[in-house]
Amino acid sequence: MTGQKKLRLGAIIQGVGAHVGLWRHPDLPSDASVSLAFYRRQAQIAEAGKFDLAFIADGLYITAQSIPHFLNRFEPITILSALASVTSRIGLVGTLSTTYSEPFNASRQFASLDHISGGRAGWNVVTSPLEGSALNYGKKHPDHSERYRMAEEYIEVVKGLWDSWEDDAFVRNKETGAFFDQTKLHALRHSGEFFRVQGPLNIARSKQGQPVIFQAGSSEAGRALAAESADAVLTEHEDLEKAKAFYRDVKNRARAHGRSAEAIKIMHGIGVIVGRTQEEAERKREEIAMLVTIEAALDHLGRFFEHHDFSLYPLDGPFPDLGDLGSNGFRGTTDRIKRIAAERKLSLREVAFLAVTPPGEFVGTPERIADLIQLWFEEEAADGFLIQSVTPTSLEDFVRHVVPLLQQRGLYRTEYEADTLRGNLGLPIPENRNTLRAYEEIQ
Repeated sequence: MTGQKKLRLGAIIQGVGAHVGLWRHPDLPSDASVSLAFYRRQAQIAEAGKFDLAFIADGLYITAQSIPHFLNRFEPITILSALASVTSRIGLVGTLSTTYSEPFNASRQFASLDHISGGRAGWNVVTSPLEGSALNYGKKHPDHSERYRMAEEYIEVVKGLWDSWEDDAFVRNKETGAFFDQTKLHALRHSGEFFRVQGPLNIARSKQGQPVIFQAGSSEAGRALAAESADAVLTEHEDLEKAKAFYRDVKNRARAHGRSAEAIKIMHGIGVIVGRTQEEAERKREEIAMLVTIEAALDHLGRFFEHHDFSLYPLDGPFPDLGDLGSNGFRGTTDRIKRIAAERKLSLREVAFLAVTPPGEFVGTPERIADLIQLWFEEEAADGFLIQSVTPTSLEDFVRHVVPLLQQRGLYRTEYEADTLRGNLGLPIPENRNTLRAYEEIQ
């Protein structure tokens, strides 16, 4: 595969799943969201499939209507640190909010995970869309634009802190008693609109330089932030043409910032259901869909619209006009839901079940799924895919039956290229800004 563009794969590990009713499936442990054994097995299955990364999503606010996995789950850094000790090559990526955390703490946590894992850490940057998150922090929830301005400054601070120590700062000379070279320690002294951080950070850079930064927003502000600051973008689109348009847009924005298109990877999230035949895969999908009541479906739909109560509307009437409701939260998702409802003239009942039914595009035989992945990859709709388990065996089925086909077609690795996340994603080690500044001053 030398010189050939490589397909990237990741696994979203979600315990009892992002699907509302998956916890009811007889083949899934009902305590999977807080089972270290379950997470360990999923991470090791993904590593056996030579996946680039295991991904842990997160959120900060729940209600009694939240999906089961959200109600009782691990904090990302904690579980990823545990997974670091039972894996050796797969990247470990976790979500952390820039709105409801401090950049100094975040930089320490991810730098620590990066050292614990030997250079395999990644940070998924989110701005926490749900207004209720503010209730847990005694704050006022910032509006959409302010959250993204905050995130931009936050990332800049974290990156600056990660460069506190030059790579060769710790000389550890026992003969002279010099533990470090004082000329290679740098305070940040940041003072901005939202943060004032002195620094320096009390942990060195890892073997991959800095953790890999992921960003999951698809709104205008999210795309702008990703193009400027992210190494990878996590996204979801319902069809090929929309995915291609998003891909082109983000890559062009990255180029406008003086970056190469390859410097930012577009990872498309897909729910996968593998069957020996198309009919078997469709039966699996229907089995999962039947686990959800209409009440649970309405509750799940309401979460994207600031926990709006959809039970107030006629189920078989048109999807209601909600105005700007949801625009300060999951804007990309709510815009997509409203657009699909309007284009297809769907009722509220149909929209609710659509929101909780596993998507049908990547459902089928191993050959069909491999064909779709190859098509999306070669048509430049995605650089890679995040596999989301929508059945108890989705990940294992994908690794066992689809990965070998992708390998046979020369699209996907048969062995890891590196022992760091950056190395496996084909991303360069970022230059320490303080080392670079010192070099420029000498010149």
